[in-house]
Formats: sequence, C-alpha cells, structure tokens
Amino acid sequence: VWSAMASLSFENESSPWVALVVQPRAERRVETGLAQAGLETFVPWYKVRRHWSDRIKLLEQNLFPGYIFCRSTFGERLLVMRQPGVAWVVSFDHQPATIPDQEIESLRRTVSSGMPMLPWPFLKTGQRVRIECGALRGIEGTLARDADATRVVVSVNALQRSVAVQVDRDMICPI
Repeated sequence: VWSAMASLSFENESSPWVALVVQPRAERRVETGLAQAGLETFVPWYKVRRHWSDRIKLLEQNLFPGYIFCRSTFGERLLVMRQPGVAWVVSFDHQPATIPDQEIESLRRTVSSGMPMLPWPFLKTGQRVRIECGALRGIEGTLARDADATRVVVSVNALQRSVAVQVDRDMICPI
C-alpha cells in the first residue's frame, strides 16, 4: 500500500495526509497513540445532542465514523500500521489515497467555526436518489443541480421525456 509513497520526495514539503480506517469506536485511542508517536493527526469531531428519558446530553462524535486523518511518510508506515485499532490505509490501486492539505484545512475551519453541522451523504450530479420525505416520498430519480437549486429528474423512458422537481437537499438520499 505504501510503496507508491516511497518515490515521493518529502525533504522540502510536509508529509501527505492519508485516511486510516480504524476499528469501531477506536478513533480517540488511535488519535492519541499516533500523536504520542509524534505524528500529526486530525479527527473532525462535532457535537450532537442525545436525548435520554431523564436528560439531554451533548456528545462529541466523529463526522467520518471509522476514519481518522494522519500525516505520515513511507518511512513511518510500520509505525502507523502497528498502532492498536488501525485496520488499513484508504488506498486505490494499492496506492494510499492522499488527501490535499486544503481539504483538511477546510474541515478544520468548518469544525472550529462552531456552526451546527452533521454528516451528509456524498451525492454527485447524475446519481440515482430517492426522496425520503414530503408529498413525493418514495419517488426515485436522478440528481441534477443548477446554480439555484437541487432537483430530482423523474423520467418516462418509453416516451423519452423527463420532469425535474425542485427539492431541498435534506429530502433526498442515495439509492
């Protein structure tokens, strides 16, 4: 997995960010272990209210459950993989998927803003979606976006005709 990183030069630049898959509910333990080993980590924690019968409590949860971000080089791969709780490095074609610094910085700024946030499905234009609430609940279509709105396109293939209905983004989920 890490062999592709061996050819990268890190002398004049910082180590790349990689995403680590960790065991369930092990994010804090892995984050602490990697930090104690001298590696920079980032876990985007957010606050969520949980209601019990006798109280309401504010809890911290990971925006990306089961993942943490870590800056590491090829030479540090064994140190990373030997941390208790680390399952594997997110990779494509046996190469670690590096995460651009600006994406990590955007996440950091978002989390530190204090503004309300929650995890959200990753939706792409052209993806099949289902409307989950409201008068159109259960309708499936294709996600379309323009500058002003999110729309679900419903088609009648036999007629080769479609209609686009504007929906709130929180009404849809991927199929």
